Amino acid sequence: MNVVRENLENQTALLRIAVGEADYKEQVDKQLKDYKRKANVPGFRPGMVPMGIINKMYRKSVVADSAYRKATDAAFEYIKENGIETVGDLMPSEKQGELDFDNGTDFEFVFEIGLAPEVELALTKKNSLTKYVIEPNDDMRKGFRSNYMRRFGKLADVDVVADDEALTGTLTQGETTVEDAYVGLISMDEEARKPFIGKKVGDTIEVDVNEIYKTPSQRASILGVKEAELEGMDPKYTFTITQIRKFVEPEMNKEFFKLAFPAGDVTTPEQFDAKIDEQVRGELAKETEFKFTADMRKYLLEKTNLSLPEEFLKNWLYRVNEGKFSMEEIEKEFPQFLDMLRWDLIRRKVMKANNLEITQDDVKAEAKEVAMMQFQYYGMHTVADDMLENFVNSILGNKEEVRKIYDKVGERKVIDAVAAQIKVNEKTVSPEEFQKLA
Repeated sequence: MNVVRENLENQTALLRIAVGEADYKEQVDKQLKDYKRKANVPGFRPGMVPMGIINKMYRKSVVADSAYRKATDAAFEYIKENGIETVGDLMPSEKQGELDFDNGTDFEFVFEIGLAPEVELALTKKNSLTKYVIEPNDDMRKGFRSNYMRRFGKLADVDVVADDEALTGTLTQGETTVEDAYVGLISMDEEARKPFIGKKVGDTIEVDVNEIYKTPSQRASILGVKEAELEGMDPKYTFTITQIRKFVEPEMNKEFFKLAFPAGDVTTPEQFDAKIDEQVRGELAKETEFKFTADMRKYLLEKTNLSLPEEFLKNWLYRVNEGKFSMEEIEKEFPQFLDMLRWDLIRRKVMKANNLEITQDDVKAEAKEVAMMQFQYYGMHTVADDMLENFVNSILGNKEEVRKIYDKVGERKVIDAVAAQIKVNEKTVSPEEFQKLA
């Protein structure tokens, strides 16, 4: 086989692959013999069909398929051996000539490739970027503190509805009675709570179930009916209060600290406040890093200003998606796609230039971080080692999750490497100022 490269003006190149009969003959003969062995043709026993009939039935398609595969293999090998950086995939060219698989034995396949630009990234301390560090405020600390209080607090009976209590009562409408109906005032706005304020056990209130239970599933569950049965039902009920309970925060004592911090690192109110501040700052640090990564990405995209073979890439996207998207739809999302592709090229350049690698330890550590975030989302800040390990293993068993982890770890290594080469100016801002920046 012979491969000839022809550079074009639009940042693409053609690869002309000459495939001769000697290149594919062995593969074709093998495939046709296999067809002969398996062919089921009326009038012939299995394996006894004459090769002439097999050739007539299958030879053209087998030659076409085998020659094409040889050509694509040669094209990929040529790209690899010559260190050609490409974007998109190898595509059959519109300049492909007619191929006569009925009579011909030698064929020329023409492919088009998109050429990746050279990434020039000379960085010094003269290059600078601002990193915004968020200083937590008291409202944030109160929010984190409130989460702990609610997780370890309890509901206690009270005599009068004052604000956001939890009510239990009986709904009645004519002969219909619903016992132990729950009404949570905490989920209502101030206006909706007004009819309940000042009420005591035994008092009645006229309610509209459509207003106190916002979703059809809630209403159906409370009323003991199917959602389809709600249509046409009178939503007006009388609610008789049988119990009023209010959330009570836990006392700052040994029992609370042991439950909230089983590791034993918090045993006093002062240590509790310090832990809250630490957690708030930890969450804000994630916001800081997220924005710094976005800013660094934008900075590098603008600095490199990479040119890409746009028409080739549009055509490739249209073909590879097999008509799932129109060219108009591709055009709409194309700028974001180009930036994604440019960023991938920059990442690869930085990884290679700085000898950066993603190890299995890196992947497992990130998977552990992902797992802990999942547990914390559900209020579990302390998790048994075996439970955490099992969850980490389930994450690592998911190929899509592993791919995301590799991308995240790689990006973080790239950002850290670039940050070490430029001047990073840290600026402390309030949460409100950060929100405007973000």
